[in-house]
Amino acid sequence: MPIDPTAATTATAEVEVALHVNGEPRRLRLEPRTTLLDALRDTLELTGTKKGCDLGACGTCTVLVDGRRITSCLTLAVMHQGREVTTIEGLGGNPEGALHPMQQAFVDHDAFQCGFCTPGQIMAAVALLAEGHAGDDDEIRRWMSGNLCRCAAYPNIVAAIAAAAGR
Repeated sequence: MPIDPTAATTATAEVEVALHVNGEPRRLRLEPRTTLLDALRDTLELTGTKKGCDLGACGTCTVLVDGRRITSCLTLAVMHQGREVTTIEGLGGNPEGALHPMQQAFVDHDAFQCGFCTPGQIMAAVALLAEGHAGDDDEIRRWMSGNLCRCAAYPNIVAAIAAAAGR
């Protein structure tokens, strides 16, 4: 039997997802298959989190969920019901608009060139410090290995993280 192109397709029903994004409660109506990355970028218009490979291999979409780093392209928004999601836009978190110490370290050490990977690099670096993985440059490189920079700003990224760690 041939397929009728005019036939209606079955749409996936939307579900309500309640998240805390950058300290604010947010209620979203999403298809269950919506990634956290797409919910942040397309629904909430928080475009600081970048879509790179869409396969979890580049780290460009790194955000914090309950303080832990994740690649937001590999997880569904519905899986994070009620959890705290922090994006690069919510990192500074002070009313005067001052940069987070890691953001400032990236500026001070020129730890970016094109800037595309920078939000994911910074979010991963913040988590790296919280996890206690900044003992030396080799450890920083090892724990940042999931975040790719096509401009090869790696030496400056390591220097920025070491500086933010107080070394």
